[in-house]
Amino acid sequence: MSSRGKNERVKRQYFKRLREADGLSEMTISCKERSIALYDEFCGNQDYVKFNQKLAVQFKSWLKERRTGGKPLSLATVHNHLRQVAAFLTWLSGQPGYKSSVKLDAVSFLNLDRKSTMEAVAPRPVRLPSLSYVKELVRSIPGVSDVERRDRALIAFLLVSGMRDSAIASLPLGCFDRDSLMVHQDPRQGVKTKFNKTINTRLMHFDSELISIVCDWAEYLEQGLLFGSTDPLFPRTRVEQCREGLSFEATGLEPAFWSGGGTIRRILRERATAAGLDYYKPHSFRHAAVHLAMSRCRTAREMKSVSQNIGHEHIGTTIMTYGTLDSQTVLDVVSRIDFEGAREPEMDDQELDRIIQLLQQQKRSGRNGLE
Repeated sequence: MSSRGKNERVKRQYFKRLREADGLSEMTISCKERSIALYDEFCGNQDYVKFNQKLAVQFKSWLKERRTGGKPLSLATVHNHLRQVAAFLTWLSGQPGYKSSVKLDAVSFLNLDRKSTMEAVAPRPVRLPSLSYVKELVRSIPGVSDVERRDRALIAFLLVSGMRDSAIASLPLGCFDRDSLMVHQDPRQGVKTKFNKTINTRLMHFDSELISIVCDWAEYLEQGLLFGSTDPLFPRTRVEQCREGLSFEATGLEPAFWSGGGTIRRILRERATAAGLDYYKPHSFRHAAVHLAMSRCRTAREMKSVSQNIGHEHIGTTIMTYGTLDSQTVLDVVSRIDFEGAREPEMDDQELDRIIQLLQQQKRSGRNGLE
């Protein structure tokens, strides 16, 4: 058997383990597969038994010098590829036929230096839509046609729910209770949540107008369009051929789900362009929701509740991944802090200790903040 065929066989075993034993999604496995494919490209698909320290160092240099679209890979990307290849080779070092050749000491060389690693993993502030931006964007849509009404409700829902676009695209109407403002993200009903977690989310009341738009939309689907509980909360646009047969046009909505979050991104881009506003990705609305919610929290209990409301098991994920502030916000907040202690603190020492303990527990459990 050729070295390439041998490599492909052992990779299939690895991916099977990730899928069946570790329960990873196909998307996650595909990311790992791409990293390993880069290593195969670098070494010309030579047998993995030939891996050694020298190859590890050369692979690092090769990644740093690699160009995509004329630009070098970012340190974060290089770090991720090295981490994925290292994980694969670590697993391989325990497999029959590789134990004596793939050494963990050599695998440990698949690391950036400390300074580069810190730069690679450092959280970066995300461009966030403000509450006023969302309201302006929503108001720019006339809301006359069904498609316009859907898009207005979708944009409002992105912020007040803080949900991921994949979950929103697959959310049935029956999973939303407009009386209690509860959203039951249930994978058993087809909702595509991360790690297939069941999440109960209450819409966050940042603005009465946005809440009303969402609730009115759900009511219109039920009573005006006679949608059932298993139909989508945000249905697909019906596109039909014109009478002349030369083009297609939107003629309303059909009770069908979007295939993914791509349509949501397109809607946001088109509506922002039409309104003369900047475009923000769907996930930035999730970040914005967390920032708005956390800025209104006054106790550790409230912060933990917000964290669970958006589907995080650990408050550290919310704070560390979604809580990074831009420089100007940091300056503004620090300038308003009463360092002399004349004002009664809204969070006492006991609550502050509780937050620190939660973060320490997350660190000890090895959580990486990628929920």
